[in-house]
Amino acid sequence: MGIREDLEKIGQDLQTELGKVADTQALEQLKVHLLGKKGSLTALLRGMGSVAPEDRPKMGQIINERRAEMQEALESKMRELSLAEKERRLKKEALDITEPRDIPEIGAVHPTQAVLREVLDCFIGLGFDVVEGPEVELDHYNFELLNLPKNHPARDAQDTFYVDDNIVMRTHTSPVQARVMLSRKPPIRIVCPGRVFRADEIDATHSPVFHQIEGLVIDENVTMGDLKGTLDAFAKKLYGADITTRFRPSFFPFTEPSAEVDLTCFNCRGKGCRMCKGTGYIEVLGCGMVNPRVLEMCGIDPEKYSGFAFGIGLERITLLRYGITDMRLLYEGDLRFLRQFR
Repeated sequence: MGIREDLEKIGQDLQTELGKVADTQALEQLKVHLLGKKGSLTALLRGMGSVAPEDRPKMGQIINERRAEMQEALESKMRELSLAEKERRLKKEALDITEPRDIPEIGAVHPTQAVLREVLDCFIGLGFDVVEGPEVELDHYNFELLNLPKNHPARDAQDTFYVDDNIVMRTHTSPVQARVMLSRKPPIRIVCPGRVFRADEIDATHSPVFHQIEGLVIDENVTMGDLKGTLDAFAKKLYGADITTRFRPSFFPFTEPSAEVDLTCFNCRGKGCRMCKGTGYIEVLGCGMVNPRVLEMCGIDPEKYSGFAFGIGLERITLLRYGITDMRLLYEGDLRFLRQFR
């Protein structure tokens, strides 16, 4: 059989095989079988040595023309199969957007975190800086610089976790204030949020781990009126314009004079209810003017500067804000409870 007959047979075989090919992978194999290094058309080209020299140009032209026709047929089939495969893939991956599906569960900000953000936004708006400090603290910062020397009776009320004689789990965030007073010069205007630790029994209103937000202002001519104005602004921002503050005398070693602060009951708005025990007010925080002794120990001249400090229990105001009756609900991670705050 001559080269012409071989070309004719290869062309016929190609047409037959193209009719059988079902995917691009099979077509690639057919292309290699025909045009690869060991392909039938390549083998035919290697047989040109047997053609008479004067016939080689003509025969070479014929072979190249048939080769181009075969390549075009292969490429046309490749386009056809690729399009069909793409259509099948798109059909398989198609999404029916009308099909009902379960809505994925979306998380929410924890109620204590939500209230913390509101409180910090309020004080940042009043010009306060937010400062944090270590939870494992030296006795020197946690007690001594706050006018609570060794063996001071007021230490007993703190129910402290001691690591050793000089290291404690901080009982309040006040040591952050002491550190700032030692490292900065007045004017100082800071709030210090964070976890604190006390050896309390766990019940509806107590926990050995809870959160405080303490504030401190030190400057010239700071008065009790500035303290009341600041806390009035905080209360109105958090609970509404009709909320008022009421100060009652109290005692804290690091402030003098000291006060407990009551706010208008958020539930009855001062009319009297079970939440406020009929008084129209709810106790919320403690505060006072910074004791001159504390200023002196922290290197601040009490003759030139004065200041005020306050401490807010984050869990307490969260319970009041949302009408929650048991603090343990804030820590248990019960989704039935937490879903209410989405």
